[in-house]
Amino acid sequence: MKKILPFVTLALMLIACNPAGNSNQENKPTNDSLASVAVKYATGFSVRDSADVRLVDVGKKDHFALVHTDDAIVPQGYTKVKVPIKRTICMTALQLSNFTILDAHDVVKGITGTKNLFNQDILARVKDGRMVKIGMEGEFDNELVLAANPDVIFISPSKRGGYDAIKETGITLVPHLGYKELDPLGQAEWIKFVGLFIGKEREANELFAGIEQRYNALKAQAANVKTRPSVTSGEMHYGNWHAVGGKNYLAQIFRDAGAEYVINDDETSGEDLEFEKMYALSANADYWRILNSYAGEFSYEALKASEPRNEMLKSFKEKKVIYCNMKQTPYYEIAPVKPDVLLKDFVAIFHPELVEKDYQPTFYHLLR
Repeated sequence: MKKILPFVTLALMLIACNPAGNSNQENKPTNDSLASVAVKYATGFSVRDSADVRLVDVGKKDHFALVHTDDAIVPQGYTKVKVPIKRTICMTALQLSNFTILDAHDVVKGITGTKNLFNQDILARVKDGRMVKIGMEGEFDNELVLAANPDVIFISPSKRGGYDAIKETGITLVPHLGYKELDPLGQAEWIKFVGLFIGKEREANELFAGIEQRYNALKAQAANVKTRPSVTSGEMHYGNWHAVGGKNYLAQIFRDAGAEYVINDDETSGEDLEFEKMYALSANADYWRILNSYAGEFSYEALKASEPRNEMLKSFKEKKVIYCNMKQTPYYEIAPVKPDVLLKDFVAIFHPELVEKDYQPTFYHLLR
């Protein structure tokens, strides 16, 4: 009896400190979901806490108050969202990548389609009906949207839209502006944004901290290289060459990988150029980066066949084309949350001495 008494006393002390037991905690967030979220690189959203409400501003027009109880009072101008959400629809692969890295496919009940998707778990969910295909933006099947019964729908305002009919259902539409970020780490930081809605703030913080550490460590190494090769990007399509601008996140990755993008001084994120103008910029570039969905095995012969003038470029002649095939690689469905891996692929090409000798690229490799 004497041995038991100290434990009874301890229990009574704990109850005295919290006389209501756990009843007050049922509708409140856990310590994990209350983890503070600091936005360091992303420019499209911000977070601040106010009493029992977490305020999330997206761009300049959309404002959300994330709450854990129905009776929470939110500031004027904010849309109330009870979190963690249990069901949602994703409109883009970039959005989906955030749920993938957070191991949260259970929350996603609908996507636009499965083209160029490799993730076996997602494909299995679509096949057995746990995740529905609602059609491409602008051509939604509203019955399937309603059947998915989402708490919120993550949208991409840059696309064709088609959201008016969905708005009439009362479903909250949440813009995901990750595609606008010009900093690779800024784009990846949107995993924190999704974490806020699904109750995985702490996990998102930890994942991003790892990405940030690896990216910046390799960036610091590449900053000390003695020579910085030049690189061009894109290819001809329908009479024009779509070139990323000097403000594009890809141009930033080139710079961080110890290279110089040929249109570094361009202040846009991208534009369509005629071949002659792009040739003037790219003729003597050391490397040429290409991302496409070529059916079959892409080669220098295929590149020449698509545009005979391609063989005029120095990078073509010296066989220094950097290539990724989206039909063979899960680029858009995972690269947005792996900028550290993307950076390492480029560093391995530009400065192979900075990575391990047996490094195997994930996305980009030199075309053979």
